[in-house]
Amino acid sequence: MAIDSLATQTQVSAEADLSDPGLIKIRDLVYRISGIFHAENKFYLLATRARRRMNAINSKTFDDYFDQLTARSNRDAEMRSLLNEITIGETYFFRSQSTIDAVSKIILPKLMAQTSKQSFKKIRVWSAGCSTGEESYTLSILLHENLAQKFKGWTFEISATDLNENSVAKCREGLYGEYAVRNLAPPIRSRYFKQEGNLYRVKDEVRAGVKFDRLNLQDQSRMLFMKGYDLIFCCNVLIYFDGASKKRTVEHFYNGLIPGGYFFLGECETLFGIYDKFRLVHFPGTTGYLKAVPGESAGGVP
Repeated sequence: MAIDSLATQTQVSAEADLSDPGLIKIRDLVYRISGIFHAENKFYLLATRARRRMNAINSKTFDDYFDQLTARSNRDAEMRSLLNEITIGETYFFRSQSTIDAVSKIILPKLMAQTSKQSFKKIRVWSAGCSTGEESYTLSILLHENLAQKFKGWTFEISATDLNENSVAKCREGLYGEYAVRNLAPPIRSRYFKQEGNLYRVKDEVRAGVKFDRLNLQDQSRMLFMKGYDLIFCCNVLIYFDGASKKRTVEHFYNGLIPGGYFFLGECETLFGIYDKFRLVHFPGTTGYLKAVPGESAGGVP
């Protein structure tokens, strides 16, 4: 009976949370600041994560916590803490081999053949929503391998950004467990990682080409400066946005690419019905999007 009573109380409490006007105000505030929208079927996630922060700062009600986020002296820091809770992600190295193969075998040779790149000889990549850094360091390893073996004299730089400042700190630390490196072939693991007990630290040569920074994709003024990229990756981030936020963000990605540059989403994501300026390109086992150069083909697989 005691267990049943506790379960009933928990259910009633959860239902009360979801109908609380204070939580609705928090949801709308989060949306305005970050573009992340919690639909009805995901509203419970916001309630749970807001409760964690409320417990941490001894805030008793959603209305009080809304005041903490809007009217108190520490409001900016607390909003960052809430966004850190909301945007916790999970990933691992070499997550999408088909995308890696497309970049290595098709896209890099095509980019490096562009006349405009011949004197500059630098590849610029943006890993947007980089989470804890596995994607960004995967790209660094990929470019190291290709430039050393096939394209000597070329260099690269990777801009890796995320809204979650805790994730950015993890990226900079560059220390990962067995789960994150499980897809790495032994030669790659030994070449680019240093084992420290049960953990693996990314070596300096991999870290050198990657710059990590906190960036809100809804910060319009900062997004205007993200320009001149050959490749942009934004995997499993837009799923948290509503239609208007997605379109606005993808417009920035389009403008941030050079003509002939490529854009990749997560494997289950699409731009269908969101944005039509990109050209869809099919590669073996995956798809990407091209910012077309007038008169040139996409360079993928029909």
